[in-house]
Amino acid sequence: MSQTPSTRHYARRLITAALTVTVMAGTAGWTVAHEERAVTGPPPGTAAWRSDHSLGGAGRELPDPATASPAEIARFFGRLTDAQREALVIRHPEVVGNLDGVPAAVRYAANARAIRAAWRTERKADPKSPLAARYAALLEPGRQILAFDPRGRGQVAEVYGDLTTARRTAVIVPGSDIDLADFDRAGDPYGTPAGMARALRARMAEDAPATPTAVIAWVGYTTPVGLGPDAATSRLARAGAPRLDRFLAGLAVTTAATADAPPAVFCHSYGSVVCGLAASAMDRTRVSDLVVLGSPGMRADSAEGLGTGARVWAARDRTDWIRRVAGYDLLGLGHGADPTDPSFGARVVSAERAEGHTGYFAPGTDSLRNFSRIALGDFDGVRCASQAHDGPDCRDGLV
Repeated sequence: MSQTPSTRHYARRLITAALTVTVMAGTAGWTVAHEERAVTGPPPGTAAWRSDHSLGGAGRELPDPATASPAEIARFFGRLTDAQREALVIRHPEVVGNLDGVPAAVRYAANARAIRAAWRTERKADPKSPLAARYAALLEPGRQILAFDPRGRGQVAEVYGDLTTARRTAVIVPGSDIDLADFDRAGDPYGTPAGMARALRARMAEDAPATPTAVIAWVGYTTPVGLGPDAATSRLARAGAPRLDRFLAGLAVTTAATADAPPAVFCHSYGSVVCGLAASAMDRTRVSDLVVLGSPGMRADSAEGLGTGARVWAARDRTDWIRRVAGYDLLGLGHGADPTDPSFGARVVSAERAEGHTGYFAPGTDSLRNFSRIALGDFDGVRCASQAHDGPDCRDGLV
């Protein structure tokens, strides 16, 4: 029996939905995954923090990590003496190190203390533990750990460059199969947030050597693992979006004094789902540019539907398997419109010479070049995907 066009379209969507469940993986895993439990809420150690009344006096109570805004936290820490800050770092490193609004240098010190304690505990339990080695690596000289949460599979954020003096800043939000263990794995380096951040900062330094820059690799949410419904649905992204919102709000109050512009946010794969759900809070005081790469969708029908004041960009190379599952949302599976489709309304940039799903930050690619220019605000240097043929110029109307 022949099928009508509408029947064929519906059948195709059903097939694609099934493919989404089977194929919608992240950057590394290709095994059937169990359902991940999202880490949410305030940082570990919050109960002890709330019961600490050591500062004393009216109006000197420690701000509640669950309810105080990053701006309120920044004001509180701004009133403390150096000795008081150091005392809080010593008594509550897990809270201070993960509290958005706290100055970066204070968070670095707190997280170094928290990681060292976790390393000692893990090494005592098992001297050959891979996790102990992972903690030891984070303690290497020069590393600037902006967040560290050992719960679940572990979350971490690291800064490359001097965040306190940077005039241009970028944030990397990774996709599936990324956690503390895979934050900067040696294999597939440009598929890890650490590798992406290093490559982007190196290219920014090459393009604008006189401009102080910083790039943050942010693994602040629970990502899907391998194949399975977690990667094909928005459950983990909805848990992660408020954490990203809060992190960006913290950057806004701690870096605005030195920055030429708010950060550009680069969202890879499933990370673009998180960014799409967080986008409505991304006004131009928090985020200048929102860039998605290898995106399966952003849970929005259009760039305008994201509700963000940031400029929205998209990139996908021709060999990226994500193209097979982008642009669908059926029965809760898939993530909606394809951001690289002209009808979506994003500014689509070239990803020539990028290979596969994790090659966008590889040196020599159009995508890395474009990402650097976007982060630096050098839009004349951006190469649009349409420049290889007739089509709209992604740089039109930039403000």
